[in-house]
Amino acid sequence: MTRDALVGTTLAGYTLVDRVGEGGTATVYRASHAEHGTVAFKVLREKLRQDRTAVARFTREAGFGTRVQHPNVIRTIQTGEENGVPFLVIEWAAGELLESYAKRHAPFPPDEVCAIVSQIASAVFAAHQAGIVHRDLKPDNVMYDHESRTVKLLDFGIATATDTTPDQRLTRAGFFVGTLMYVAPEALSGEIVSPAADQYSLATMAYLFLTGALPYTARSPRDMFTQLLSQPPVPLNKAKPELQFTSEVEAVVMKGLAKLPSDRYADVVAFADALCTVLKDPFPAAAPSGGLFSKMKGLFGR
Repeated sequence: MTRDALVGTTLAGYTLVDRVGEGGTATVYRASHAEHGTVAFKVLREKLRQDRTAVARFTREAGFGTRVQHPNVIRTIQTGEENGVPFLVIEWAAGELLESYAKRHAPFPPDEVCAIVSQIASAVFAAHQAGIVHRDLKPDNVMYDHESRTVKLLDFGIATATDTTPDQRLTRAGFFVGTLMYVAPEALSGEIVSPAADQYSLATMAYLFLTGALPYTARSPRDMFTQLLSQPPVPLNKAKPELQFTSEVEAVVMKGLAKLPSDRYADVVAFADALCTVLKDPFPAAAPSGGLFSKMKGLFGR
C-alpha cells in the first residue's frame, strides 16, 4: 500500500497523524494540535486544486460550517490554505458514521430512532434558520456515538444558501447534487431547493432506521431517478413483512416523504416531533402470546 505523503507532516500547526477517510472531493486526516488537541483535518484532493468550482465548494463548506453553531453540528475550528493546499479543520467527534452503524443494527428500537431523528432535525433546523439547506442529508454525513446516543451533522460541501441568486450557483440548472437514495424529488431538476428537501431526506433516514430498508427498491440509478419522479415510495408497513407499525407511525413517515414539498410538515422539527409522538406507542395492539407483537419486540432486542 502506498504511503500517504501528507501523513506525518505538519500543516498550519496541525500534525497529520493518519488518513481516516477519502471522498470524491476531500481527504480526511486525524491530526493533533497543541491547542485544539485531536481534530479532523480535511484537505481538497490534489486533482481538484486547480478546479475553481471545486475550490469554491470547499471554501463554501467552510463558510457554512462557521455560520451554523449547534451542539449537534460538527464545529468548524479553522480554514485556510497552506503550501497551496486548501484545508478545513473540524472537531473530532466520537463514534462512527451512522451509515456504518445502520448497516449493522437497523432496524433500531423506536426510542433510538426518536433520539437520532430529533437531534438531526434540530441541527438541520439551525442550518435552515441560518439560511442554509444541507442538500446531502444521509447517514453517511452523520457521526453517531451509540453509547451516548449523540449525533453530529457534518459535510456542508454541497449545501446552498436560500438566498443564492442564479449567477451565484455552483450547480448548473438541470443538474442535481446529492445522493440519489436520499434526495428529494424536486431536487432532480437541479433547481434551488427549499428546506423541505432536507425534511424529505430525513424522512428517508427515519424509514431506514425503522425498517432496515429504503422507500424505493430501484435496481439502477436510472430506475431510481424514474421512480422518484413517477412513483410513490413503498408504504412503511410494506417495507418488511415481519415489521408492522401503527397507521399513525406510517402516516407521519409517509407525509415526510410526500412528493410535493407543500404536502410535508411545516419544518424538520415538526416532522421529528410528530414522529417521536407516535413512536411512544409504535406497534399495533398486542396480539396473543407468540403473535405479531412478540415477534416485533424480538427484532429490537439489542
